[in-house]
Amino acid sequence: MQTPDITVNFTRMEDGTEEEYKLLDVLEKDFCNAAVDRVLEHLRCLENSFGGYKISRLDHSLQTATRAWRDGADEETVVVALLHDIGDLLSPENHGEIAAAILKPFVSSKNHWILKYHGVFQGYYYFHHLGGDRHSRDQFKDHEHYQACVDFCANWDQASFDPEYDTKTLAFFESMVRNIFSREPFGVHTR
Repeated sequence: MQTPDITVNFTRMEDGTEEEYKLLDVLEKDFCNAAVDRVLEHLRCLENSFGGYKISRLDHSLQTATRAWRDGADEETVVVALLHDIGDLLSPENHGEIAAAILKPFVSSKNHWILKYHGVFQGYYYFHHLGGDRHSRDQFKDHEHYQACVDFCANWDQASFDPEYDTKTLAFFESMVRNIFSREPFGVHTR
């Protein structure tokens, strides 16, 4: 196993010194600042994932964001639309929870909720074809963000599988993603 040039001496956290933890803090900040690059790279991995659709999962994500942008959504919501399916490659069954966890420090509680539950709301369009309950989203009907999630899916997510749609490129959205990830994390305290 290769070790980096700069390391601490301890092998158990309880043995670390103040000086070592200050070093780790600097290195951790650098690592956290590079998260946006890792997220964008993971999004690019969706390019070769079709799953039977006419467009790739990356194109679906770009198309969803393009529709949100064209509808005048704020930058945060456009980025949420872009990254809503980023968890698909790792865990399709709970991909929304993965996207929500990644973006939680940087987005509003409304957008976090939409990310987390959009899969259930998207099911309105197809669950009944597979023997499921298309109205399963109604378990959330009294939630303050219910209608926002209905609208997210109706206007952008479910409509974004069109190979003829004039979709913006990832380069178009990259600065928006960087802006959102450069925010001071909301309510995240690791120390």
